[in-house]
Amino acid sequence: MVSGLWKEGFSLELFAKPGVGGIIERYIDGIVYILIQDRVKENGGAENGLIEIPAGKIREFENIFDCLRREIWEETGLKVVEIEGETEVVITEANGYKVINYMPFACSQNIEGDYPIMVNTFICKVEGQALENTNETQNIRWVSLMELKNLLQNKEKNFYPMHVATLKKYLNLKMK
Repeated sequence: MVSGLWKEGFSLELFAKPGVGGIIERYIDGIVYILIQDRVKENGGAENGLIEIPAGKIREFENIFDCLRREIWEETGLKVVEIEGETEVVITEANGYKVINYMPFACSQNIEGDYPIMVNTFICKVEGQALENTNETQNIRWVSLMELKNLLQNKEKNFYPMHVATLKKYLNLKMK
């Protein structure tokens, strides 16, 4: 059997956890900056201390955009004022279901490792002053795209793997 566990003749399926992440943009004097932080999670293991973008798990039946706002607030103290793609959302209600259809900027999934998660990442804008650290993050800071590019080129192993390809995609889009 490829996935799941067998016990006494029946299968116990295990599932990936859905998550959301935010590439938070801020323009200062015409220069694009994004927010990065150092990961500090309870039971975070080897991933603690790695550079990441704000992200977290989606609660049962939580709207993904509400989740993104909540996670960014919890991890940075910033209020999300715009999420790219949110105005194009389609909601369908039928047969007791309410379904939201959306298009994230990027999607990533751990297919090996300690933590089975899938993250839908969106580009967003915020207002307010970022906290210095929280119970999940530290060293919250704004970096220019050039700084981000240099960090990824020279210290990629310092980044949380879930966000590396997404940040490279973002840089390719913005630095054309």
